[in-house]
Amino acid sequence: MPSIRERIGKLRSNKSDKKKKKRKKKKTRSEKGSSKDSSSREEKSSGGKQSEPVYKVKTRGASFDAERFEKMKDSTHHQLLEEVDLSLMKDMNDEEVEAHIRKTVQQILERKQAILSQTERKQLVKEIIDEVVGFGPLEPLLDDPSVSDILVNGAKQIYVEREGKLQLTDVKFKDDNHLSKIIDRIVSMVGRHIDEASPMCDARLPDGSRVNAIIPPLAIDYPSMSIRKFKTDALSMSDLINYGTITEEMAAVFEAAVKCRLNILISGGTGSGKTTLLNILSGFIPHNQRIVTIEDSAELQLQQPHVVRLETRPPNIEGKGEVTQYDLVKNSLRMRPDRVILGEVRGREALDMLQAMNTGHDGSMCTVHANTPRDALVRLETMIAMGGMELPQSAMRQQTSSAIDLIVQAQRMPDGTRKLTHFTEVLGMEGDVISMQDIFLLERHGMDEDGNVIAEHKATGVQPRFVERMQAAGIDLPPGIFMPDK
Repeated sequence: MPSIRERIGKLRSNKSDKKKKKRKKKKTRSEKGSSKDSSSREEKSSGGKQSEPVYKVKTRGASFDAERFEKMKDSTHHQLLEEVDLSLMKDMNDEEVEAHIRKTVQQILERKQAILSQTERKQLVKEIIDEVVGFGPLEPLLDDPSVSDILVNGAKQIYVEREGKLQLTDVKFKDDNHLSKIIDRIVSMVGRHIDEASPMCDARLPDGSRVNAIIPPLAIDYPSMSIRKFKTDALSMSDLINYGTITEEMAAVFEAAVKCRLNILISGGTGSGKTTLLNILSGFIPHNQRIVTIEDSAELQLQQPHVVRLETRPPNIEGKGEVTQYDLVKNSLRMRPDRVILGEVRGREALDMLQAMNTGHDGSMCTVHANTPRDALVRLETMIAMGGMELPQSAMRQQTSSAIDLIVQAQRMPDGTRKLTHFTEVLGMEGDVISMQDIFLLERHGMDEDGNVIAEHKATGVQPRFVERMQAAGIDLPPGIFMPDK
């Protein structure tokens, strides 16, 4: 079996050969798009006139000899694995393991009489520790607070989302085999398994970040992984106001809506801020109420003292033991909740959630993937039908219209910012159609020279019907809050 050094040398040789061929023969765009190996992916991401800006994570000095450093790291790592029995470290805590590895690496470097600067030595020790007990090249991205998503497309192409925009990074794995080992380590930490027989997996890192991994044969070209990082510093309503996501008037109505127990549906696309908004709204729930939360991956950070958190469970290797959101929603109704908060409705649990909203669990909330408030209602209707419930369309719509009081539409703008585009009240049925009215809308006026969206929230001038419920609950909103000039 070729050594790590030989495999790296072969990859570099292949890359050099491809560059020479590229000079000799000009490829068409279609031919470039069909190149699927790791080396060509690296070329497309780092070279050529159309290369995109790279987010540089590895801040090494100009005198840093990357090739010599990588060779030294590979040989030191190899020797470390020969000298240290990692299985004996299972009873140590993280600090003890890192201290032991750091000491052993330093001893190996001294025996090698390695010519490294102090900065290079510290970097080498850190990267080897990351490789042995961490997540390898991904560690700097996981530690970077400005990164919200990490998208791994094979060994040589890793993107991150920063400030709502995707950026290519200079982080790379040695090869797809190296990436596969890191994926296997991540999923095994939470008792999951991924291989050719079970080639995709959802997992959660110890810090709460969500991970989805898929490998060949389902991923045709290379292993792929996405990480949605968990934010420990939860945003507040004032943060949303400062970011321009909502206005002060909308924030006041939100607070009143939660306190007077309106049932709220948050609609939006992927990455539009649905879960963030749901988390913020839950902060207005009084502390004397019992809340049951149901999620695929626990992300909500409720501060109330009486919270029961439920999380789904995937099937085991034998295909048994799965617990779905449908099972948890049904069980939650037997747990005497005052409110039920469902992270995202996506299947046959939709009907049970609507029934919960209709049967004494006022003030419940959930999210759904949809592009408009009307689309959100259509999706709920579709999910009820997919659940095998043979209800007439009129009954489904009646159930939906009586359960949901408010639909809030979130959207990620082209400049990466998140904004609420619709604040819509559900009125009930008019014939066979669910009647709604917009209370606040986002008016867009194009983009400025820097590519930023120009938009403002405006009230439509319609007084919502739920104001009467707010007044009955002793909540008075500022006068004129729903007037257009506000």
